[in-house]
Amino acid sequence: MRYTLEGLDCASCAARIERELRKVKGLEKVTVNFANQSLDLPPELLPAAREVIARVEPGVNIVDTTSQRPESQLYIILVAGLLLAIGFIFNQQLHRTPYAWAEYTILLSSYFLVGWRVLTTAVRNLTRGQFFDENFLMTIATIGAIAIHQLPEAAAVMLFYAVGEYFQERAVNRSRRSIAALLDIRPEYANLKLNGETKQVRPEEVEVGQTIVVKPGERVPLDGEVVEGVSFVDTSALTGEAVPRKVEKGEKILAGMINGQGLLTVKVTRPFGESSVARILELVENAAARKAPTEQFITAFSRYYTPAVVLGALALAIIPPLVLPRATFSTWVYRALVLLVISCPCALVVSIPLGYFGGIGAASRQGILVKGANFLDALTGLHTVVFDKTGTLTKGVFRVTQVVPSNGFQENELLAAAAAAEVYSSHPIAQSIRAAYGQEIDSERVSEYQEIPGHGISAVVDGKRVLAGNDRLLHREGIAHEVCNVAGTGVHVAIDGTFAGYIVIADEVKPDAREAITRLKELGIKKIVMLTGDEEAVARRVAEEVGVDAYFAELLPEGKVAKVEELQAALPDRRRKLAFVGDGINDAPVITRADVGVAMGGLGSDAAIEAADVVLMEDAPFKLATAVEISRHTARIVKQNVALALGVKAFFLGLGTFGVATIWEAVFADVGVTLLAVFNATRTLRYGSRGCGYGSCSGRNYGENN
Repeated sequence: MRYTLEGLDCASCAARIERELRKVKGLEKVTVNFANQSLDLPPELLPAAREVIARVEPGVNIVDTTSQRPESQLYIILVAGLLLAIGFIFNQQLHRTPYAWAEYTILLSSYFLVGWRVLTTAVRNLTRGQFFDENFLMTIATIGAIAIHQLPEAAAVMLFYAVGEYFQERAVNRSRRSIAALLDIRPEYANLKLNGETKQVRPEEVEVGQTIVVKPGERVPLDGEVVEGVSFVDTSALTGEAVPRKVEKGEKILAGMINGQGLLTVKVTRPFGESSVARILELVENAAARKAPTEQFITAFSRYYTPAVVLGALALAIIPPLVLPRATFSTWVYRALVLLVISCPCALVVSIPLGYFGGIGAASRQGILVKGANFLDALTGLHTVVFDKTGTLTKGVFRVTQVVPSNGFQENELLAAAAAAEVYSSHPIAQSIRAAYGQEIDSERVSEYQEIPGHGISAVVDGKRVLAGNDRLLHREGIAHEVCNVAGTGVHVAIDGTFAGYIVIADEVKPDAREAITRLKELGIKKIVMLTGDEEAVARRVAEEVGVDAYFAELLPEGKVAKVEELQAALPDRRRKLAFVGDGINDAPVITRADVGVAMGGLGSDAAIEAADVVLMEDAPFKLATAVEISRHTARIVKQNVALALGVKAFFLGLGTFGVATIWEAVFADVGVTLLAVFNATRTLRYGSRGCGYGSCSGRNYGENN
């Protein structure tokens, strides 16, 4: 069950909670998702999880629904700011009071108003042996400032830190809401039709086989089949495609689509929990759990970086006064305090996960489901892309164009035998043959049905042994035939050991296939390969038409896996990746073997969604190029944040060490840079918002933000 972590506004805190929860039996693989403040765990382990979180982060609570922090925090900041202003402007007058009590009263009041949570958290962490976090850094830095009578600086550091935390939390929450808005495709109700009447119910209450009515303008609540009505539906929420799709009786319709002007009656084929919209939401929400290498590096980096800075600050406070002439402890302690304030790694640990989560959200709005930040990161390093042919680069909609009988057989006899032999096959070629035959086939006429992988079908039809498949099948069975290669996809047929002729089937190349290959090459993909089980002549024709660099034909399923492994072994280094794009059903083994498995046309396909790392919900090869563009757009923003945070901190660390920077500049280096990094990270959400906008591109104008 999914729970919300109320008060989780620190990425390092999330990492700490996750680390401690994994020590509990049964929670060894739990993941705390900082991007959407959630974690999944069995309800029976909730008490144990609450106990761990109360010990590790007392300010974080597990709740069933998201709660908002009260705006009283803003009023506290305003009061503290007013007190700081008074203490700063009238500092000399307040300092002249006996024992400087007025100065201490006003400035320490400002300090404790905004700093009590930091101080209490730091004390609690110290009792648990957790020394090196932002609360510890802020506490040591400000207490040190008070000790050397720098009260305005101490109060200012706490105030600006509180202001930064407040705006950081608002920015992160706004990003979460933006992502939620991108995925706001969950239907609120269904019009259930029972006994001639229609009533509104929750989609979860509708059972498979029941009938619902979808009125004009309504969102389709469940997956189903249209049994009455004709309309155009907006599929952009699922596929990113703005052009409405026509649906009529007998066609599938999916949850999340928006009905146009027609009234549709739909027979439900899946419960809501298994519907396309539910699965999409689940995939995107869980995607942040799979961390990119950059995220993993930053988590490890901050674990060692902060202690190193603290030790460096300690050395800076102690060593120079002991070895340098006329050096005073107060001067070098102040410089050490500046170092501590600057060192907090919040800018990195907050903005980087947020950037990846935004990239995943932007991709989903384009009809591209990326199952984790690690796969989004892998897309940036693609070196080789391998496409399946049928259903990926071609439409996979076959049509019989020619029936060529031989050895005295007639056309109708040849077609009837092939159609009967293919009666149990779901392959598109088999479907096209049955469609061309156009008559009902009594399955009782067929026995001893056997599919021969990579070759074809063997069956007994009306007592006669019928073979229907490729040229390899005839050679395997030793059947003499005068034609081996045909122009197109050829199904060779033999009846009782005699060659009866062949059927030519045509499959059209998808209209955006060549454009997709061209765009991938423009993006720097070094090698694009096509694999197919089809015959050499067919593969060569398609390869030339779409413009791939190489192709391999007549491959069995295991041959495709072997070829992908061979291409992976040829990659120049480990950082470069190979992606395989297939239909997600027949190519599941290859999809699983590739560095990045991409399912083409995954709309409503369970196998595609389960097997692939990336699912292109629209049946368009160009979407892969869009996915690469989004991944690189995200990676650029992440790198910008890393460079910004480390560069600014390094600069101010240098200034602070030599006494040029004060605590005021240090506050900017910490809080200011964190805010800049967070706001920059939110740009990943806006990919494609210029020009054609989200969901309004049809595969030609992506990448304006590259």
